[in-house]
Amino acid sequence: MGNVTSSVAARFAFFPPEPATYEVFREGGGEGPLCLSRLPPGKNVEVHLVETKAGNRVVATFWRHPFARFTLLYSHGNAADLGQMLDLFHELRSHLRVNIMSYDYSGYGASTGKYLVLLVTCRHSQKPSEFNTYYDIEAVYDCLMKEYEIRQEDLILYGQSVGSGPTLHLAARLQKLGGVVLHSAILSGIRVLYPVKVTLWFDIFKNIDKIRQVNCPVLVIHGTSDEIVDWTHGKRLWELSKEKYDPLWIKGGGHCNLETFPQFIKHLRKFINAMEKLTLVKQITQSSLSTSAVTEVKYNKCLRLGKR
Repeated sequence: MGNVTSSVAARFAFFPPEPATYEVFREGGGEGPLCLSRLPPGKNVEVHLVETKAGNRVVATFWRHPFARFTLLYSHGNAADLGQMLDLFHELRSHLRVNIMSYDYSGYGASTGKYLVLLVTCRHSQKPSEFNTYYDIEAVYDCLMKEYEIRQEDLILYGQSVGSGPTLHLAARLQKLGGVVLHSAILSGIRVLYPVKVTLWFDIFKNIDKIRQVNCPVLVIHGTSDEIVDWTHGKRLWELSKEKYDPLWIKGGGHCNLETFPQFIKHLRKFINAMEKLTLVKQITQSSLSTSAVTEVKYNKCLRLGKR
């Protein structure tokens, strides 16, 4: 079991950049809005410090697009912080025409608290750290609801690598989500190393169980040459999804370079367009049902009046 612990920790510990690649400060001193040091002015990005159930304060950034129909809630991988993701968020917002809510986990960047180190042999040391990532995404989701009044139907959860853990944790709890994107996702921590048939008590990020509880379209993106998380993880998650969207298997893609392939952004745009059309169909259907119900009520009233 000691070998298992060191292997998992080597592959799947959280390694936040040290020092952090950005700082948070207030524009104009203590009274101005929060800003990120690496973010040029005029980017239409709002910065928040969000308090979690664990008492940590995590940094979240809201990238607003003027014509957005959907908002992505993006959970990044284990070896980056927000400062290193700025260019990607700018590209996603521009090409997909979506708002993006991104955040740093506890202990990452300017977020307070402790980051996750996977010690799978110790149940009591593992659980609180895993739950920190759940508390983080729950707090950021609450911020989206309160500050921007984003509805579940207009929200797409996006989880990259280990970020698939908090993503599916939240997706399993929200029943009206617009969609989920799983980018180089894992079935669970132990399954990265061993193709176990059952979920073990000391396993972490048990996505293989939570994906079955997700009730919205799921897009899976995975590289066929992923050297960290074998592409069969993505394949199995897609198979277990209730509402499957056409997956993207990027031939020759690794674990950290899928964004560099042209089909990556093209397929994401196709998914967003499909979700917009699906939303429109649902709205038309609901409107038709409401109209039919009103007509039926009026007709029934006429019948009652006629009897009088």
